Amino acid sequence: MAYHHLALAAKDMKATHAFYEGIMGFELVKVEVAPIMGGGWGKHFFYRMDGNDSHFIAFWELHDTEGSEEYVYDLNAAAKLPPATNHYSFSVDTKEELESWKQKWLGAGLDVFEIDHNWCHSIYTRDPNNNPVEFCLTTGAFTEADRQRALDALSETEFTPSPAPAFMQMWNAETVGS
Repeated sequence: MAYHHLALAAKDMKATHAFYEGIMGFELVKVEVAPIMGGGWGKHFFYRMDGNDSHFIAFWELHDTEGSEEYVYDLNAAAKLPPATNHYSFSVDTKEELESWKQKWLGAGLDVFEIDHNWCHSIYTRDPNNNPVEFCLTTGAFTEADRQRALDALSETEFTPSPAPAFMQMWNAETVGS
């Protein structure tokens, strides 16, 4: 079962639109304008991610809602969590596709963090709301030993680290573009 959409609030909807349609290539296909529970109203913008009318990312632009001057749009800052704990990840099918996204992000002036986790290879950047966005390529297969390690970790209370990443690098858009 796949999810239909992920809905997030946007601090600046025009900047959010420029990122998700202009850079990410997701197509804005629908808006719902409606009252918000508790007062005020909102515009709920839906971006089709892959040409499939059942896969969206959506953003709320809120108006006249109580306490709006105190809203925090960065998921991790709002939850008081370490940076990048909460993030969303999109799948790619090839190394070439992952590299293409990295170059697209860098070309758009976005910094990119790249990491080979030994079973998947990921790149990360931040959207205009400061939320981490990831593209991920699965590069390994899961074994029964992997499952057993995961099950064991459910009850562990001591730090037992995974193997170190095979590769990690921060790509600074200003440095790469020079």
